[in-house]
Formats: sequence, structure tokens, C-alpha cells
Amino acid sequence: MLNDISKILLTEEKIDALTTKIAQQIDKDYSNREKKLLLLGILKGSVVFMSDLIKKIKRPVEIDFMKVSSYGAGTETTGKINIILDLHRTDLKETDIIIIEDIIDSGRTLSYLVEYLKLSGASSVKTCTLLDKPSRRQVEFTPDYVGAEIPDEFVVGYGLDFAERYRTLPFVGILKPEVYANAND
Repeated sequence: MLNDISKILLTEEKIDALTTKIAQQIDKDYSNREKKLLLLGILKGSVVFMSDLIKKIKRPVEIDFMKVSSYGAGTETTGKINIILDLHRTDLKETDIIIIEDIIDSGRTLSYLVEYLKLSGASSVKTCTLLDKPSRRQVEFTPDYVGAEIPDEFVVGYGLDFAERYRTLPFVGILKPEVYANAND
């Protein structure tokens, strides 16, 4: 797998520093809130980031997951949001939600989910991503918490995959184009 990586963008140490910084900001922002704080991971990519993040947040948090897709079999988004696994809670009015995502490209998925959860009755909804690719934005969307802004490259590792591979790499790296060149054919 390492031979498929052209460059490491974020080392383990850098990722650790970013998750610490985000956790400290979340603790600060929610220190006076009396509502429950729910970290809502978007499966599957956010699992590694969310796992590290929750260990660093000092205030009590709950966790839950949704599975949402806007991708087909290849590397390009379809633009259509599919909720595969929904959030089922009866206490949304007493709950502040932070949606945890691994990467934001077009912004369509998170933009949709924020409105969806607000309409479902959540007390508040914010977003947190390890990686932000604003050059790929197709809708107006700015995440509330961002680890790092990255260039428009195909990245893998630390939960991010291509064809279910590379998630276990401890860093975020750029995948060589020849590895995924024929994915959209």
C-alpha cells in the first residue's frame, strides 16, 4: 500500500496536534451548554478521526452514527444524497449535534445533513471535519471545525479509503493517480 502513495500530507504527529486543537475548541465552545452533546460520525471514513477526537474532549459526549453516500462506485460524487443509516433519537430537542466527517469536498452532503437534522428538531447542529477541500465546493458551505485545508488531490489513510483500501494507514497521503485512473470507467 505504501508504494501507492505519492506524498504524505499529514503525519501521525500533525493529525494528533489537529485533533487536540479541535477537541480543545469544542470543550471551550460547549463549556456553558446544558444540552447533551452528540458527536454524530458519518460512516465509514470518520470513525478513526472521531475515535481520536472523543478521547480528547473533556466534557461528556454521546456518540452515534449515520451512513450517508453521495458517491457511486468511482471517485466522483453523484450529487444525490442517500441516507443509508439514519439517526433515530427521541431527545433531539435537548441535544446539540456536531457532525463528524473525515473530508468535505463538494459540501453537498454536510449541507444537506445540517438542514435535515435541524428540521428533525436538533437543538443545534455544527460540523467538524479533519480535512477540507474548499476548491471542490459545489454549494455554499463552511464547516465549523476544520483540522486542515488540503489541495484538490485524492487522499487516503486515517480512515479515508479508495475501494475500501488504505483506511488503516496512520497518516493522510496522496494516492498516485495510476491507482484510481480507471475507477470512473
